[in-house]
Amino acid sequence: MAVRIYTYTAQMFSKTKMWLSVSALVAFASLHAAAADAVFTVPALDHGFQLLYNLDFDRAHGIFTQWEQNHPDDPMGATCDAAGLLFSEFHRLGVLEGQFLVDDKKFENRPKLNPDPNVRARFDAEIGKAQLAARARLGKNPKDRDALFAMTLTNGLQADYAALIEKRNVASLHYTKESTIWAEQTLAADPDCYDAHIAGGISKYLIGSMAAPVRWLVRLGGLSGDKQAGVKELKLVADRGHYLAPFANILLAVAYVREHDNQHARELLASLRDQFPANPLFAQEIARLDAGQ
Repeated sequence: MAVRIYTYTAQMFSKTKMWLSVSALVAFASLHAAAADAVFTVPALDHGFQLLYNLDFDRAHGIFTQWEQNHPDDPMGATCDAAGLLFSEFHRLGVLEGQFLVDDKKFENRPKLNPDPNVRARFDAEIGKAQLAARARLGKNPKDRDALFAMTLTNGLQADYAALIEKRNVASLHYTKESTIWAEQTLAADPDCYDAHIAGGISKYLIGSMAAPVRWLVRLGGLSGDKQAGVKELKLVADRGHYLAPFANILLAVAYVREHDNQHARELLASLRDQFPANPLFAQEIARLDAGQ
């Protein structure tokens, strides 16, 4: 039953703008979520994700690899490296271009992507190591926040690869549901982990924005949404989150564009551009807004 629901829903998504929006937003969120919350406020991981925000993938990889070697029982080292690998592949393939305004027709008609099999193998290996370490820690303590969050993120990353590179929508929906379940457990273990609200904020906003029949089908598959509640969670992350505060502003900018509130979207993008000057994506999206595209 669940498989049929996911299959039918994914088929409907493939014919609408909403599926493209879901994939795009989840990609951004998962890629940078690996640095979330105070547990990751260590200089190495902090610096690594600042480099990722500025598209310096090689140096970020070196930092994450060193952390993983020095902390083999910590699932976040491998999780961070998997995020960096996926983000670098997205950047190489041009997946993130036009991310904030999402030209749906152009995206839908894009040529078939040619992913690097070596990057895919490394990505799968890091996901496997992260989940193995996380499950080992959960076996000792089912409420281990770090391990729960690692499971949240790795499932999100797998959803991104399936949706944006392989176009496997059914598989992506499955991973998205798993990520949401792990996120709920993370927040149950630590309600003050504000960055973990990013997953709920995204899914609630996007599912709440769908047409009623599609929203009903997704709810049968185990996912529910509320547009205003989603925005509220994103604002909570923007106001009280740590590493994900910039991310929440990225997602809010997307929401503002889709609600035709370009002024607020531009303000957020300008702030991100100033914060991460080596990343040209923010300036590019501002230019698109100014050009009325």
